[in-house]
Amino acid sequence: MVALSRQAAPTPTGAPAAENKLEVRDLTITYGKTPALSNVNLEVRANEIFGIIGPANSGKTSFLRVLNRMDTFTTGMKFSGTVYYEGKNLRSWRNLYALRRKIGVVFPLPVGLPLSVYDNVAMAPRLYGTQKKSELDELVERHLRRAALWDEVKDRLHALGSLLSGGQQQRLTIARALSQEPDLLLLDEFSIAVDPVTTMKIEDVLKELRQEMTIVLVTNLTQQARRLADRTAFFLSGQWVEVGDTEALFTGNVKDERTRSYLEGRFG
Repeated sequence: MVALSRQAAPTPTGAPAAENKLEVRDLTITYGKTPALSNVNLEVRANEIFGIIGPANSGKTSFLRVLNRMDTFTTGMKFSGTVYYEGKNLRSWRNLYALRRKIGVVFPLPVGLPLSVYDNVAMAPRLYGTQKKSELDELVERHLRRAALWDEVKDRLHALGSLLSGGQQQRLTIARALSQEPDLLLLDEFSIAVDPVTTMKIEDVLKELRQEMTIVLVTNLTQQARRLADRTAFFLSGQWVEVGDTEALFTGNVKDERTRSYLEGRFG
């Protein structure tokens, strides 16, 4: 039997454990007076794919917004509790742009910038000081390859990214996120508008990226979580229910029968 833990045990000093990329303690999120997520306690380990599953309106996307400090720019959104990123309280980051350079985000639908394929990927390196064309060329090719897109666009790098297919635009969004050189990548329903073949290509990329970074994957596709995630959290109606080893959860080793019911497709 695999033990499931709903809460990371704090170290004797109360500081987050060194092997954890994220530690979330007593996190509650509200929009105005409306609660979105309540009393979340979990940890995300370095270099793992951490899955988050659950029906719509469970608080999954709100959780990702806090991790990237989007609450700062979201009217009415507030959170209480503590989130540690690499041992540092998220609230203590005064430079949010520096934080977001380290934490990349990919949204459910591709958000293409009105730029060429090349400039979509080169934008972040340029902002961070890379101007030499040969270096930019190398970076653009590397990130497009990492996003499994290079072979399809190498002959049209200077065409508008918005002219690509939906699946290609989503991979371009991933390449753009990777161009920030993040060490934490947040994915929110990345495959919602992507065909199955392209989805499998992206999943293969994510398995490789796990060697370089930590990934938090929000998905409504339970089997996608099973294929990719090392550990998975189940959210339901603004509450987190439990966290456990992914394969253990899917083979019935659950603490809460609601988790079993969801994974067996009885609701959701």
